[in-house]
Amino acid sequence: MIERLAALVMLRARHHTLIFHRVLREPDPMSPGEPTADWFRRLMGMLAANFQVISLQEAVRRAAAGDLSGQTVSITFDDGYADNFTVALPILQAFDFPATFFVASGFLDGGRMWNDSIIETVRRIGEGWHEIDVPGTDRFDLSDWDSRRKAATAIIAAWKHLPPAERQRRVDALAGRVKELPRDLMLSTGQLRALAGSSGVTIGGHTRTHPILASLDDAHARDEIENGKRDLEERLQHELSLFAYPNGRLGQDYRAGHADLVRDAGFQAAVATDWGTLDANTDPFRVPRFTPWHKNLTRFAMDLTRCHYGLL
Repeated sequence: MIERLAALVMLRARHHTLIFHRVLREPDPMSPGEPTADWFRRLMGMLAANFQVISLQEAVRRAAAGDLSGQTVSITFDDGYADNFTVALPILQAFDFPATFFVASGFLDGGRMWNDSIIETVRRIGEGWHEIDVPGTDRFDLSDWDSRRKAATAIIAAWKHLPPAERQRRVDALAGRVKELPRDLMLSTGQLRALAGSSGVTIGGHTRTHPILASLDDAHARDEIENGKRDLEERLQHELSLFAYPNGRLGQDYRAGHADLVRDAGFQAAVATDWGTLDANTDPFRVPRFTPWHKNLTRFAMDLTRCHYGLL
């Protein structure tokens, strides 16, 4: 089945870019949708059997030159989680696959993304009813993993597009209800450097604090884009050429004008999270990506084919 679907994909000169965030060693009841090492390894095996895995830079270059052909795919990761280095990288290396890691520089060395602070707080908070400022549902009964997972999802959705300062104020107040939250979720500088020095790895910019760019004025958006790039370049001592828009939906999370800010910062291409494929007509500052949600690899291959033909 997978082989037949992959053959259909081959009929058109389009390139797929996959997006991941984390790869966990074991399943997590608070994040059941995140891929585990076992699933990720099986997915890489499917790609090895059916696709040519190339770097994102090479894909963008081929598209611009009109040289895309065959079954090609690129692998990308967003945010800068430590498990990108400790779990995903060894699997990628076993298949000799290149990958691009987009890192939000402000969370290196013990930082934590706001959504993870919510998840980790709701994971640890005591059982019972809790009042949390979410429109339409201001009280949550946290009695089992299902209720905790649903509560975290509702809080994240309600607070995602708030102004960054207001969102962080609410997150900090919620996090204050538990004693301690983990400080090893994101890459350390040492891990970042080791990751960057690994064969086939490219590091890209992802702003400094991962704001929704559409919620910022242009001056603050420019600062986030440029400072995130500068932070990483100072640590790695080489220039970055690729960027990923936080959250990445055009119109909802970033505007068309933000591409100009990314270009002005010195990046050569940028990726979004709108589903689609890369071809000769794709704007290099709006490269679409595809998220493999399905754990069933046959379903994944079907969605990949549907995405290829614009059916998703």
